[in-house]
Amino acid sequence: MKTMVVYESVFGNTEKIARAIGKSFSSEGKSNVYHVDQVTPDQLKDLDLLILGSPTQKFQAMPATKNFIAKMSSGNLKGIKVTAFDTRISTGDIKSGFLRYLVNLFGYAAEPIARKLKRKGGELIADPEGFIVNGTKGPLKEGELERAEKWGEQLKKLITEKTEQKIY
Repeated sequence: MKTMVVYESVFGNTEKIARAIGKSFSSEGKSNVYHVDQVTPDQLKDLDLLILGSPTQKFQAMPATKNFIAKMSSGNLKGIKVTAFDTRISTGDIKSGFLRYLVNLFGYAAEPIARKLKRKGGELIADPEGFIVNGTKGPLKEGELERAEKWGEQLKKLITEKTEQKIY
């Protein structure tokens, strides 16, 4: 199963989450986790699964992540399973009622990333996921790395089951 975890990170939190997810898919110590600047849409050919993540800033994905998706041609992800994740501050941790209102109105980065990946032909295999940071710079909330590893295992199980269904 050829899987790629692509991320953008500002303070290192999203990279940590990406690497935790990637552990489930790495084989023989070979990394399958790449910063978004290290990958071009052409490198996505023959993938079984693409997992794309970004920090949420200003209610959206970071510019390099949006640019990466924009460079994909229509149908670039045809036949590829996709999902997305982000790092975010929990609405429960936001002190300002107005800011909480804005977050509830505009949301986080993972959902729009997933929609855009679907528009490029990807098959959404799992709902987008958000991982919590304490404050703008972090660190990650306790237990989030373990939750990311577990999510990666669940994704691996999902894609393995879908592949087996095609074989039989």
